[in-house]
Amino acid sequence: MQSMTGYGRCQLTLEGREMTLEIKTVNHRFLDVSFRMPRNISFLEETLRRELAAKLRRGHADVFVNYRNTRADARTVTVDTALVAAYEVAAEQVRQASGASERLTVAELMNLPDVVQVTEAEEDREQVTALAQAVLAKVLEEVQAMRAREGEALRRDLNEHLDALAALRDQIALRAPQVPEAYRERLTARLAELPVAPVEPQRLAQEVAIFADKAAIDEELSRLQSHIAQMRACLNEAGEVGRRLDFLTQEMNREVNTIGSKASDVEITNCVVAAKSEIEKLREQVQNVE
Repeated sequence: MQSMTGYGRCQLTLEGREMTLEIKTVNHRFLDVSFRMPRNISFLEETLRRELAAKLRRGHADVFVNYRNTRADARTVTVDTALVAAYEVAAEQVRQASGASERLTVAELMNLPDVVQVTEAEEDREQVTALAQAVLAKVLEEVQAMRAREGEALRRDLNEHLDALAALRDQIALRAPQVPEAYRERLTARLAELPVAPVEPQRLAQEVAIFADKAAIDEELSRLQSHIAQMRACLNEAGEVGRRLDFLTQEMNREVNTIGSKASDVEITNCVVAAKSEIEKLREQVQNVE
């Protein structure tokens, strides 16, 4: 089982090309990837997205790519000689008008607007793609390792909440058979307080039986136990289990709500409140499971 929270970063240099790739992942219902990279290597997005989809099933991933080409042929510098000549003529006119003796140096001429143009050479897509794939492979190893560690922590936490929920379920199961008898005692005491003729035992037994049938929660308890067992099994499985865990959490919440509505008993109601709290904690943590 893996968490959807992960982080990885790697820098790699190959034949004068340097690339740094960073990935941050957080929980999300589906796989959602966002890229930030220089425009001149935007052609990498499709390849990176495809390879990420092969490794990550769910989660939001922010991918940051920095790239620097330090090869000698990476840039071309051109000089607008006509513009340099025009600047020199203008500078000479200013010098004569002002009486100054200084002339423009080469460095000053090169710093004038539009004199020097630096042009980025077109990147070799195959080589840049190969570099990106190599960097991505290393980063994904880090991301997957972190997601696995986070997944183990999640498994321990989820099992603790399942243990608490199972204990509450067992407590409800022990109390459930006593609820009809407690109802009979309350009903008998209430009738004794009213100015009416004593109720026949058969009639009283019939009322208690009707109540017991309405308050029966055996099926709900059985399904809740099954859901808990299924979730424990999912926690020990590899691969994508987040959606199944989310579904089981919803089903457990449904069963506990039904138990609370059917069993008119204070002790069971208290257990139901505590069980709903544990299920909510499960639901919050399950959102982080891939």
